[in-house]
Amino acid sequence: MMMSETKREIEMVVFDMAGTTVDEQNVVYKTLHKAIQNFNVEVSLETVLEYGAGKEKHKAIKDVLTHLKSDKLKESQIIFENFKSLLDTAYINLAVKPIKGVENVLLDLRADGIKVVLNTGYDRKTATLLLDKLQWNEKTHYDALITASDVVKGRPHPDMIFQAMDLLNVTDASKVLKAGDSAIDIEEGKNAGCGITVGVLSGAQTKTQLEKPQPTYILESLVNLKDVL
Repeated sequence: MMMSETKREIEMVVFDMAGTTVDEQNVVYKTLHKAIQNFNVEVSLETVLEYGAGKEKHKAIKDVLTHLKSDKLKESQIIFENFKSLLDTAYINLAVKPIKGVENVLLDLRADGIKVVLNTGYDRKTATLLLDKLQWNEKTHYDALITASDVVKGRPHPDMIFQAMDLLNVTDASKVLKAGDSAIDIEEGKNAGCGITVGVLSGAQTKTQLEKPQPTYILESLVNLKDVL
């Protein structure tokens, strides 16, 4: 299929942020890992990534603790508050940059008339801070930002994608492409009925983990999106 033919079919792309469009050196999950360990819970970063990647961060903490069968589950809200405080400190001097080549992908898609949405398991405050550090602007780099704090149900529920479709007047989910670096991104896209789901290897999870929800494609990076469109 020619690129131009597919571009007529895809009206909107929905891209995850950390690990998919944004390189923040995995600071969120490293901080999540630290926050859980601060409550005397033995857990590896790999486990945090496997059970927490892509999710709203309080839910990520609860899911990690549930997997561990930890008696600290009842303290998940306190751990979450500790995580937010640690993250605020970590972000002060953090150097944030785009995943290599991805900024041009966003600009090229918008130049071709495709709506670009950024969505994330972060709250709006954290997501906005990242975008400010990148100097990415709405209506230049992207058309809308939808965060976990903007919806009642986060991933894998499709609410963030549906909100973006409503906002940008896209009525057919089969003309939406969802891409992310975690299995839950792919599940979100499938639950929304997206025509194409893409897992990328530039972030949190491995190819084996991304294969489980059976995305349409697995790519090294969003830069390779042109190879499948």
